[in-house]
Amino acid sequence: MLINCIAYQDGTKLADLPVAEINAYVNRPDCFVWVALKDATDEELEQMRLQFGLHELAVEDAHLGHQRPKVEEYGESVFTVMHLIEPEEHDLHVGEIDVFVGPNYILSVRNRSKQTFMGVRDRCEREPQLLKHGSGFVLYALIDAVVDRYFPIIDGLETELEEIEKHIFTKGSARSNTERLYTLKQKVMVMKHAVMPLTEAVGKLYGGRVPKVCAGTQDYFRDVYDHLIRMNTTIDTIRDTIVTAIQVNLSMVAIEDNEVTKRLAAWAGIFAVATALAGVWGMNFKNMPELEWEYGYPFALGLIATACFILYRRFKRAGWL
Repeated sequence: MLINCIAYQDGTKLADLPVAEINAYVNRPDCFVWVALKDATDEELEQMRLQFGLHELAVEDAHLGHQRPKVEEYGESVFTVMHLIEPEEHDLHVGEIDVFVGPNYILSVRNRSKQTFMGVRDRCEREPQLLKHGSGFVLYALIDAVVDRYFPIIDGLETELEEIEKHIFTKGSARSNTERLYTLKQKVMVMKHAVMPLTEAVGKLYGGRVPKVCAGTQDYFRDVYDHLIRMNTTIDTIRDTIVTAIQVNLSMVAIEDNEVTKRLAAWAGIFAVATALAGVWGMNFKNMPELEWEYGYPFALGLIATACFILYRRFKRAGWL
């Protein structure tokens, strides 16, 4: 679906265009066309390929979707893939935005995502001095918008981890804590797969030999790169903390199991003494001296009860009961 198609010249908006008139503006000096598509069909992608002369491999990647974040050069054009992360109830939904950039055009194709980028267009139009840099600045603005939307998600992951850590030492919560930690670990990996490859890709857009369309905006891409480095470090810290939390949680499970084992062993010892004493007087030999004693039965019960009570007190003091 076509969201909009607008021509700009010298940082100023010229007109909203129908797709059929793109060629009339693309060839103008200091002019570029910005087209935005959502869940584009094969026919729309083919139409844009013909209008802008897009490379077939880049169009194929945009058609297939589910690409790794990357920046690829095709002659004077650049093809960029980024993941769009959206929090859901118990998971993170992953969408994608594919951006084709040339000297006189920029085409963004958003797939499987409810996010919009109208704010990016408004920002660019409010800064005509920067928009004079052309499609390279628009590419920066799109990448910057995507990266900025990662920050609250990462903050949410940190908060969720802190909440789980508060309950790690709560008795009886080991199983639920383990499930929550593994769910959180999966979310962190989703963010890792979005941020780490994009960090490597954006690193190609500043310093050294950069694509021609990005030559005037290297400082801006370096700023985005710094943000991504910081995010990547935070994600690694969260992941390491999760691993530590899982180990501590499993240790708590072992401690709880050990406590149960000690209780069972203590009660087994108490009943073993009672069983042994009862077994002695239960042999029914003819010449057992206690059989004919008037107080033999109460004495036997008292001895069993006393022995059990003494063992109970000893186990209680030792912390086994």
